[in-house]
Amino acid sequence: MTNEATPAAAPRQYIKFTFFKVRPEWRLLPEGERRESRETFADVLEQSAETVFTRTYSTVGMRGDCDFLVWQAAMSLEAIQEVTTRLLSTKLGAYLGTAHSYLAMTKRSVYIDNHSHEGQDGRRTRIRPADRRYFFVYPFVKTREWYQLPFEQRQEIMDSHIKLGTKYSRVKLNTTYSFGIDDQEFVVAFETDHPEDFLDLVMELRETKSSLFTLRDTPIFTCIAGDAAAVLDTLGG
Repeated sequence: MTNEATPAAAPRQYIKFTFFKVRPEWRLLPEGERRESRETFADVLEQSAETVFTRTYSTVGMRGDCDFLVWQAAMSLEAIQEVTTRLLSTKLGAYLGTAHSYLAMTKRSVYIDNHSHEGQDGRRTRIRPADRRYFFVYPFVKTREWYQLPFEQRQEIMDSHIKLGTKYSRVKLNTTYSFGIDDQEFVVAFETDHPEDFLDLVMELRETKSSLFTLRDTPIFTCIAGDAAAVLDTLGG
């Protein structure tokens, strides 16, 4: 029997972080072809933003294994797949490789009932970006020992972890969940206008007890925000 007093679960978003690398052959194309291919790719991104949440970031000069990030959120996997297919069907898409790819979903954390969390709705089912200049992203996996701890002990450890995060109010956290749908357990993404705050936050987090239960938190991507045209301009040509 259905309990009509139980509120329906809020629909959650699928979140996709795709890091692209342009092949060197693209930079050998005539200037006009490179310009046209960038413009067509940017048009697809801008058109898709009407139905799929889309943000773009450059990693040129920040990492050697990728050139830019497309951050997406949608209510279905098919919506993300459709946009990606359109992007790869462009001329620039033919010269792109996927350097890193992370799939996740929004979900309410079991540890935050006593804490505020800027940037997502009350049930953490929607990404609400802060649109800050710098974006730091990494996949995250905890040890299996963490999940064997009593919940009360985990809550106590996370309370200290979250309290430290509030010290850095200029850094906004987006936590998304990948259990069973990708290789990592979480993808965490931080938005800020002050990279030094993020560096100091990560240093302090290393000293917390929660850090003992981190199995993997790399690779870490430093990204610079921009609209699609500006991000693609950083590819050169």
